[in-house]
Amino acid sequence: MSIVSTIQQAAVKSLSALYNQSFTEKDFQINQTKPEFEGDYTIVLFALVKQLKKSPEGLGKEIGEHIIQSNPDLFSSFNVIKGFLNLSVADNYWADFLQSNFNNEAFGKKQSNGKKVMVEYSSPNTNKPLHLGHLRNNFLGWSIAEILKANGFDVIKSCIVNDRGIHICKSMIAWQLFANGATPQSTNTKGDHFVGEYYVKFNDEYKRQVDELAATGMSKDEAEKEAPIMKATQQMLLDWEAGKPDVMELWRTMNSWVYEGFDITYKRIGSDFDKTYYESNTYLLGKDIVQQGLSKRVFYQKEDGSVWIDLTADGLDEKIVQRKDGTSVYITQDIGLAMQKYDEYKIDQSIYVIGNEQDYHMKVLQLICKKLEMPSADGIYHLSYGMVELPSGKMKSREGTVVDADDLVDEMIATSQQHTEELGKVKDFTADELKDLYNTIGLGAMKFYLLRVDPKKTMVFNPQESIDFHGFTGPFVQYTYARIRSILRKSDPSIVNRETSDVNTSHASLLSLEKELIVTLEQYPTIIEQAYIEHNPSAIAIYVFNLAKIFNSFYSEHSIANAESEGKKQLRLQLAVMTSSVIKSAMQLLGIHVPERM
Repeated sequence: MSIVSTIQQAAVKSLSALYNQSFTEKDFQINQTKPEFEGDYTIVLFALVKQLKKSPEGLGKEIGEHIIQSNPDLFSSFNVIKGFLNLSVADNYWADFLQSNFNNEAFGKKQSNGKKVMVEYSSPNTNKPLHLGHLRNNFLGWSIAEILKANGFDVIKSCIVNDRGIHICKSMIAWQLFANGATPQSTNTKGDHFVGEYYVKFNDEYKRQVDELAATGMSKDEAEKEAPIMKATQQMLLDWEAGKPDVMELWRTMNSWVYEGFDITYKRIGSDFDKTYYESNTYLLGKDIVQQGLSKRVFYQKEDGSVWIDLTADGLDEKIVQRKDGTSVYITQDIGLAMQKYDEYKIDQSIYVIGNEQDYHMKVLQLICKKLEMPSADGIYHLSYGMVELPSGKMKSREGTVVDADDLVDEMIATSQQHTEELGKVKDFTADELKDLYNTIGLGAMKFYLLRVDPKKTMVFNPQESIDFHGFTGPFVQYTYARIRSILRKSDPSIVNRETSDVNTSHASLLSLEKELIVTLEQYPTIIEQAYIEHNPSAIAIYVFNLAKIFNSFYSEHSIANAESEGKKQLRLQLAVMTSSVIKSAMQLLGIHVPERM
């Protein structure tokens, strides 16, 4: 049980005993005491003042005296500032907590709760490689999945691949026109990059043809419709939907090139999936549900045969769910896939990690599913996140200005090598160890920077800033971990090996930074729970950065090897062991490795 829960229980008991009424922890609020006041945790009394008709000072004094008297092993003192009761937790409590938990590698993680959650993320198109936006999506989805696991959920990580549609046909037509039979193998090009080049070539040629037609006096709108390359693309889409053999063969071949490229990138960035869905298999889903919706009068049919739902009473608008020719639209296949996910896994929640430009679409999806009384409806959750830009501005894939994920990873690794070599502390590393270290630092820097911001916010990713060893960055936390591991390698092996110490540290009085470090460590389970409730990995990133900062302050002030007593030495070793363990655990929840040496 956390210290906050312990204080809540103690406060409820004292309130009930003092005032002969029933109280719960919801009747008051507990915060960490502000740094300018003496104390560790503060009970906010204002709600109780009104209920009990007492002055804030008088009420605080009565509760403080009773709670201290009733819990002599938990509290050492109290003070009252207006409507705030500040409680100082006894040093023995913190020392006992440390001794009980320093060698617990599972600290902060909960037992299974029996609930299943699917987290869908990545959702790439097979006409281009993954880019910077996909990196934020992948890191966010993967981290949320790990945070859910740490909170006791059974998690299925899934991906929906957008492998059909007009955008795919654009790359296919361009390949037919310009490739002369070239392949990724013949050009020594990664498959997804190879196909992406033809998507850019399509748009270059399309723009040229539109300009040429416009020069003959045709309007721009008409030129865009009449451009031969666009007409050929539209015909190819019809041929694909009709299952024309040569079109299907080219489609399968070019997609296979892209999948090989994706797999390399996913492995490189540490992203994986338990289940992959393909739009080519899901785009017909939902057609049966449309018929069910019509029979239930959730949907209605217009004179032209198209099927709609009217959501104006819910503050939205009318939405088409089936075209007049009987074909599905995106929302229809999403309804079908939501049903398929539930049927396959009986999930309690389905989390969609999708950019905030799809906020409206996701509201419509959940609302339609609820009106259809689908069992999956209440569990739909849109983890909406903001776009990510570079300092140079927005990116456009059709113009070839997108920063490919692979290129960015290469840049991060090269930058990490440059920064590490400038520090000059890795002269005894082998070539393989250095390669692994540069990868660890470069990827860690990128993941931490992209995850340290609340997902809801649009952000600018600055590669150079992300790898600063002294800032709010992944490398700073990684370096702190490596520093602690170095300290422990030179210290008492019984502590380093996680064996219980023979020296009892529970009666040691704590210095300010020792206490601050233990208090911060104790909060880790609460932070993991907060990150789950808010669907926000930045809570973990902020926490682990602050923990690293506090440890560095502690270690610069207090020696471990030359501590003033054996008890102090053991307590500080336990602090080092637990801090390194929590840093490693927290960074793992962000998908970041921590090196034993830097």
